[in-house]
Amino acid sequence: MKLLELLLENLHSGVVHSVDVGLFWTAVVVESEEGVRCGLAATHHPSDYEHGQPAVNHAGELQRWKAEDLAQLVRSQSPTEVAIGLATINALLPEPLQKVTLAAEEYIACQGEQTKVALIGHFPFVDWLRDRVAQLWVLELIPRPGDYPADRAEEIIPQADVLAITSSTLINGTFERVFSLRRSDAKVMLLGPSTPLSPRLFELGIHVLSGSLVRNIEAVRRCVCQGGNFRQIRRCGVELVTLEKPVARN
Repeated sequence: MKLLELLLENLHSGVVHSVDVGLFWTAVVVESEEGVRCGLAATHHPSDYEHGQPAVNHAGELQRWKAEDLAQLVRSQSPTEVAIGLATINALLPEPLQKVTLAAEEYIACQGEQTKVALIGHFPFVDWLRDRVAQLWVLELIPRPGDYPADRAEEIIPQADVLAITSSTLINGTFERVFSLRRSDAKVMLLGPSTPLSPRLFELGIHVLSGSLVRNIEAVRRCVCQGGNFRQIRRCGVELVTLEKPVARN
């Protein structure tokens, strides 16, 4: 995937302090020239791995890896390992300077009440956002009431003014297909706590990155290890931030 290859270029080296694969979230803590930082990614754990191929081939040994090698797990065929690799990348990336403390749903709502939005992934804010835009299509692999099945993407996505893609698509391998269906003038947003806050992604045609920064590493790690969902983890010390592609000036 071109996006992941771009992220792997020129990563800082670092020392792995811990790798925690929780029920819902994966947290990796590394020490690099940016200091000690924690990156998050959504845990994906296919059930068929338990009694056959392991979901994490070197489980119990990963804290001895170099951080830049651990990040290479985003190339893995195991989505659990991909999450570990993505969380490592998020820990190694420098904190962006031009961020704003704004959650993804707030940013989308700010685009105006006439905006048509295709949201890839069912987020907790769906009901709140539906009343603030002209049209909200929610596409899901496992649709909930009011959602649309993912196989209607080719029909729905080209109609959207804003295409908001969950960063979990980087883990399950569906990002490139969804991204390819966008309308040429649509604003594209990558959102969710797994989102890499790297300005380099703007080179690909993404306009907005809405992700997370861990502010209390130990509290977040404890919550991740004890099966916390994101609302619980956020209360432990996670800040939601949004990064927008700079407007070109003549």
